[in-house]
Amino acid sequence: MSEKTGQKFNRRNMLISASAAGAGLVLGGGGGYALAHTQGQQAMQQTSNNDIISFYGEKQAGITTPQQDHLHFAAFNLTTQDSNEVASLLRIWTVAAAAMTSGKPIGEGAFPDHAPPPDTGEALGLPAANLTITFGFGPTLFTKDGKDRYGLAARRPEALVDLPSLPGDALDPTRSGGDLCVQACSDNPLVAFHAVRNLARQARGLATIRWSQLGFNRTASTSTQQETPRNLMGFKDGTNNLKVEDPSLMDQHVWAGNEAASWMHGGSYLVARRIRMHLESWDRDFLADQEKVFGRRKVSGAPLTGKQEFDAVDLTAKHPDGTSIIATNAHIRLAREDDNIRILRRGYSFTDGMDKVTGELDAGLFFIAFQRDPRKQFIPLQQKLGQRDLLNEYITHNGSAIFACPPGTQPGGFIGETLFA
Repeated sequence: MSEKTGQKFNRRNMLISASAAGAGLVLGGGGGYALAHTQGQQAMQQTSNNDIISFYGEKQAGITTPQQDHLHFAAFNLTTQDSNEVASLLRIWTVAAAAMTSGKPIGEGAFPDHAPPPDTGEALGLPAANLTITFGFGPTLFTKDGKDRYGLAARRPEALVDLPSLPGDALDPTRSGGDLCVQACSDNPLVAFHAVRNLARQARGLATIRWSQLGFNRTASTSTQQETPRNLMGFKDGTNNLKVEDPSLMDQHVWAGNEAASWMHGGSYLVARRIRMHLESWDRDFLADQEKVFGRRKVSGAPLTGKQEFDAVDLTAKHPDGTSIIATNAHIRLAREDDNIRILRRGYSFTDGMDKVTGELDAGLFFIAFQRDPRKQFIPLQQKLGQRDLLNEYITHNGSAIFACPPGTQPGGFIGETLFA
């Protein structure tokens, strides 16, 4: 065995041994890191419990949790061919996620100077800031290139479909798909970044990041206590989004029920779409045209048929000449025509610098939606929007992914445990 191969083998076995111990990379010994680690734990624990959202529970946090301000989302490709190692990685991630969402660094005890510390350290001293970490499984975890990779193909949920080609798609494969996903949300951007960085570091030898996306400025209100935010086009976004305080709506539209595979009961399906906004074109358009596209007033957020943001939308109202006040292909009309199709949006604005070809901003909406069954919710909704929405002139969907987010877990268990049982 070469020295390089031996190092990789040892790293992998160290990860798996650590997960079995249930405590991260505990190496023992003393040294300079031990003092800093202890001080970091003490500083991070000096925060109100109001800033902490427990990782453990019947359902995963980060779905019906009131939406935080910042996002780091990452999709991973598994490199191991062993299902036991996949389960071991999920055990490791569960322990780490529970620590970080509690405002603690990962790993406990004392660590020698001459070994990498178990936590990257950039969030030491910071509160958890409502950090949630949500995990999901992509279709390729079950079947890839027609092969049953881990003996899980028979357990793939029917609702975890490969998303079909949708109108207006211009998808970049390097920004799409993935075997696993991690959604880290926090009111502090560094805390969210730190979470994904640590999990990616723990996955070395077992999985690599396929693509990731940073997001800022939530683009939806998921709670009655939150003000509706504005998207990068300057419009209030998500006025009529589902609100998490209504458990009957969550059960009806978000949580998988008895129709799902048994290991998915109480889980949800996540669809992510990277939507580039052509802001330079948008910014040159007349205000009246912008408001026609959305069917809402730009300043107040009110529908064109009302005066206040939350006024009921009247899709039957007409101008004196008989034309509809809200255009037949306005975004608000197409999104509201069928109240049976509802999703829980948790998207974020993003900016990734400049487009090297056009010189324009590479910015827009990183759309995230949770739902009970994408076949009955996201897919038919996007098929309708992609064909008719006036907004299509100003946007391009260039990234896409779907994941099954299993239910939560309790201390001693791990995310996805029932899938691997």
